[in-house]
Amino acid sequence: MSRAFVFPGQGAQTIGMGQALAEAYPAAKAVFDEVDAALGEALSALIWEGDIETLTLTQNAQPALMATSLAAMRALEAQGVSMDAAAFVAGHSLGEYSALCAAGAISLTDTARLLRTRGQAMQSAVPVGEGAMAAILGLDLDAVRAVAEEAAQGEVCQAANDNDPTQVVVSGSKAAVERAAVIAKDKGAKRAIMLPVSAPFHCALMQPAADVMAEALAGVEIKAPTVPLVANVRAEAVSDPDMIRALLVEQVTGSVRWRESVQYMAAQGVTETWEIGAGKALSGMIRKIDRSIAGKAVGTPDDVKAAVESM
Repeated sequence: MSRAFVFPGQGAQTIGMGQALAEAYPAAKAVFDEVDAALGEALSALIWEGDIETLTLTQNAQPALMATSLAAMRALEAQGVSMDAAAFVAGHSLGEYSALCAAGAISLTDTARLLRTRGQAMQSAVPVGEGAMAAILGLDLDAVRAVAEEAAQGEVCQAANDNDPTQVVVSGSKAAVERAAVIAKDKGAKRAIMLPVSAPFHCALMQPAADVMAEALAGVEIKAPTVPLVANVRAEAVSDPDMIRALLVEQVTGSVRWRESVQYMAAQGVTETWEIGAGKALSGMIRKIDRSIAGKAVGTPDDVKAAVESM
């Protein structure tokens, strides 16, 4: 059985995530301690005892979700499951950083600081209220691209996340995205849902954030990951550090090609995915993309035990 470890993105955050792992595994607790030290604040206290509105702020959610994923990975390692149990790693948007950290390409301290910078840069790239995102359900990627092009009318409107065959997210200027939602319904979409996000991620409006990340990533050591990364913007495996650095910058404005990434892994023989960290959103997407791939979520001590026993 060929296995991939996949790492969730924004939206999976919950108050209390990772706390049971930290209580059960000293190695998992050490992850949260190191992230707190890297950021110079008790992010773990916000994750475990704070309010969801503050945790959901992009600058907090991104390092918090990464910390939870890495805590789950360290718990697996404490039970004898190393990274070489996977043929590939992949992550959805910020999850790509979690994947790279888990695979030894970027240190935990650097990853926490990069994600804090990324979250702040993405939040400040577009004034609040000027951008939006919408999930289009029931149209494929080509159809949604056509919708976005028709809706743009001189503004930015792009297919941002190709999540699965039933869901593509558009991102851009608020008025253009609202037009896209109406046009999509007219063209046969089952639903078009405006998303409760604070900024229009993965579109050209994020170029100021991409510039910030280019500078931040230039100052960080990136090693070849111990397991190849299936990159969001390429939907294929990469291991070269310079290429990874460039793709992380490109990812800020580029589309998350998750459907194609899963199809790529399936074509390479992957038959099982472990979703490392908070939630089960990726497992649901993967099931819609390829039902032959078995998925399991690994985010609690019980999940860790079950995953280890399944090997």
